[in-house]
Amino acid sequence: MARELRLHASHWGAFEAEVENGTVVAVHPYRHDRDPSPLLANIPGSLRHRARIAQPMVRAGWLDRGPGPDGRRGGEPFVPVSWATAIDLLARDLRRVYAEYGGQAVYGGSYGWASAGRFHHAQSQLHRFLNCLGGFVRGEHTYSNGALTVIMPHVVGSTRDFLDRATAWSVIEQHTELFVCFGGIPLKNTMVSPGGASRHPAREHLRAARARGVEFVLVSPMRDDLPDFVGAEWLPLVPGTDVAVMLALAHTLVAEGLHDREFLDRYCVGFDRFESYLRGVGDGCPKTPEWAERLSEISAETIRALARRMAAKRTLINVNWSLQRVEHGEQAPWMAVTLGAMLGQIGLPGGGFGQGYGSLGYVGRAPLRVGPPALPQGTNAVRAFIPFARVADMLLHPGEPFDFNGQRLAYPEIRLVYWSGGNPFHHHQDLGRLRRALARPDTIVVHDPFWTPMARHADIVLPATMTLERNDLGGSPNDACLIAMRRAVEPHAQARNEYDIFSDLAAALGLWERFTDGRDEMAWLRHLYDGWRAKVIERAGPAVPPFDEFWAAGVLEVPDVDADLVLLEDFRASPERAPLPTPSGRIEIFSATIDGFGYKDCPGHPAWLEPTEWLGSPLTERYPLHLIANNPTTRLHGQLDVGAFSQSAKVQGREPIRIHPTDAAQRGIRSAEVVRVFNDRGSCLAGAVVTDTVRPGVVQLATGAWYDPLDPADPDAMCVHGNPNVLTFDRGTSKLAQGCSGQHALVQVEPWTGPLPPIRAYDPPPTSPRPGL
Repeated sequence: MARELRLHASHWGAFEAEVENGTVVAVHPYRHDRDPSPLLANIPGSLRHRARIAQPMVRAGWLDRGPGPDGRRGGEPFVPVSWATAIDLLARDLRRVYAEYGGQAVYGGSYGWASAGRFHHAQSQLHRFLNCLGGFVRGEHTYSNGALTVIMPHVVGSTRDFLDRATAWSVIEQHTELFVCFGGIPLKNTMVSPGGASRHPAREHLRAARARGVEFVLVSPMRDDLPDFVGAEWLPLVPGTDVAVMLALAHTLVAEGLHDREFLDRYCVGFDRFESYLRGVGDGCPKTPEWAERLSEISAETIRALARRMAAKRTLINVNWSLQRVEHGEQAPWMAVTLGAMLGQIGLPGGGFGQGYGSLGYVGRAPLRVGPPALPQGTNAVRAFIPFARVADMLLHPGEPFDFNGQRLAYPEIRLVYWSGGNPFHHHQDLGRLRRALARPDTIVVHDPFWTPMARHADIVLPATMTLERNDLGGSPNDACLIAMRRAVEPHAQARNEYDIFSDLAAALGLWERFTDGRDEMAWLRHLYDGWRAKVIERAGPAVPPFDEFWAAGVLEVPDVDADLVLLEDFRASPERAPLPTPSGRIEIFSATIDGFGYKDCPGHPAWLEPTEWLGSPLTERYPLHLIANNPTTRLHGQLDVGAFSQSAKVQGREPIRIHPTDAAQRGIRSAEVVRVFNDRGSCLAGAVVTDTVRPGVVQLATGAWYDPLDPADPDAMCVHGNPNVLTFDRGTSKLAQGCSGQHALVQVEPWTGPLPPIRAYDPPPTSPRPGL
C-alpha cells in the first residue's frame, strides 16, 4: 500500500502522519511551522506500544468483593472482560451511586490534556455524560496556575485578559527595552498550547527582540530558563526568594524617588498601605536590597542597579507560572503587577507586566475573535467543588471544612471517582498520600489509552483511542489554524472513542438521546463546525468554507485575529471609561477584600512570607538541596513517556536529575550514574547529570516520569523511575487559592549502590483471566 500523509494536531503542534500498511511510520511537522516541537518524535512508537490497554479490565478485588474502600488498589491483578460486561458493571454502579448518594458523591475532575481535539476532549465528554446523570463534584482552576487565577481577579479584575490577551510578541519586539524575566522564558514550554499550535514563533520573537537591542535579565536558579542567544544577565537567586528581590526593587524605587506617583494615584488603590510595609513601619523590617541579599544571595548593589535600569527604560516584567506553584504562590504575580504600576508603564506598548510568557505557547499570540468550536457540556446540578490540587484532601477528609477565596466550604464525601484522559500521578504531590486517598472511594473508573499509574489504581479500566485513531477538530483560541484531524489508523486492539463509550453507557442508563442528541462522531463535527462558522459570518469575519470543503482541505487559516495587543491599553487611556472589574475599578495594590478574609498566609498586599522548605530553613541540616520539580523538556507532562524523544533523555532508564558540580563532588556523584533522591515523604531513583546550568544547592528533576514503585502494594515504596512527586509536599499555596505548591522541596541526594531495579512502568499489570467475562 502506498504511503499516505494525514494532517493532524497535538497540543505540541500540527503535523502530518505518514501512514503505511495501517501503521504510522513517521510524523512530519506542519509545513508552515519553522520551529516545530521535538515532542512530535514521541508519537510514532507510542501508537502500538506494549503499554497500550488492549481491552476493558476490572480489578480482581473489586470484581470479587464489590465496590468499597480498598487499600489494595495499585497492587492487585486485573480481569480482562468484554465491552458488554464492562458497560453493564459500570452502568449498574453508576445507577447505585446516583440513587443512594446523588451527584455530590461523584468526582468528575478528570484533569488532563488527553487530546488537542475539541470534540474528543476527554474532560468535556466526561462532564457532558455526568451532567446527564445529575451532575458531579468538579475541580476548579488548575495545577499549572491555580494561585494566579485566583489572585489576579482581586488585583486587576480578570484572568483571561492577561493570559489570552497579553501584550503581543510583535509589540514586545518593537517597544520593550528591558525584559526582566522572573523564572525565565523556557522555550520548551512555549512548544505547548491547549488545543495545539500550527506554528511556534517564540524563538523567532526572542531573536528579533535581541537583534533590536532588547536587554534581558534572567532571575532564576537555572541558567537555561532563557536561551543563550538573548545574552541575558543571569541572577541565580536562592529558589523561592523572588518576592524578596521584587520587594527590594520596589524599596529602591521609593527610596530614590523613581516610582511614578501620578500613575499610582490615578490608576491604583492602596499603594500607601504597601509603601508602609516596604519601609518596615509595621514589622520593623525595611525591605531593603541588603535585606533581600541575605535571603536571595543576589547582591544589594545588583538589585539597586537593576531597579534604576527598570525605571530608566521601557520595562516589561514577566513572572513564569513556576513562581506561583509554591507556598504563598499568590505573592509573586501580585508583586509583579505592583512593580509594573510603580514604574508607571502598565498599558504602554512593551511595558508593564506579563504572567506566563514562557509558560505556554499561546501567551503573547494574537487571539481569534471567535474561538474554536467546543463540545457543550450541559448544566451541572451539583454546586460542590474543590480546587483541583486538593483532591487528596477531599478523599481523605470528607466533611472537613476548608477555606477558599473568602468562602468556608466542606469537602464532599466521594463514593465514585471518574477519570478520563489524565494522570494525577504526574500533577499531584506526595504520591504516598495520594495513593492512600485513592484507597477511600468505593469505585474508581479510568479511561486511558495507556497503563498509566492512574489506570493501575482504577477498578474499571476502559481502553480509549489516541487522537490518530479518530476524527476531530483541532484548534486553539490563540492560533490562526483550524485543523481537520482525520483518522490515520484503526484503533489499537479493542480501544474505543470516549464518545462511543459514553454513548453506550448512556444507552444502558436510558440517556442515549440526551447525551448524543442523536448524532454520531462525524455529525457532531459537522454540527460544531457549522455553529462556529455561523458565528464567524455573523461578525462579518473572513469567508469560511462549508464543512465538506474544510474537511477535504484539511486545514483552514483564520486571519480574523486581534493583532498587536497591548495589555490594559484602554484602561490606561481612560480608567473612567474602561475601569477594571475590581471593587475600585483600579489596580488593587492593597485589596480590602483579601484583607477582610483575615488569612495570615495571604495578607491584603503583596508580602514576603517565608516558605517551609527552602535553603534558609533549619530542615537543610538534614536535606540540604533544594529540588525544583518543573515541567519536562521531552514530553508534555507525563504524556507519551514511552516515546522516543522522552526515552532519549533517560539515564540508565531513569529520569535525569541535574546537579551542580560542587554538590556532586561533595557526594561522590558523577554524570550518568544512578542516584537516590530522598526526604521524609519518600524517595526515588534518578540519573545524574552534572552541570553548572543549575546554581549550587539546587537540583532539578522534571515531573512526568511514570510512577514505578519498587513494591506496587506499598504506598511508601521508592519510585525506581524518577517521579519527583514522591518527594514534593501536598499543601495549598494559601487559604486564598489552595493552589498547587509542588514546584519546590528540600531533599538529599546520594549515589545508589544497590542492585538496579528494572523499570516496569510500561509493562501491563498482571491479569487473572476468567472465562465468560
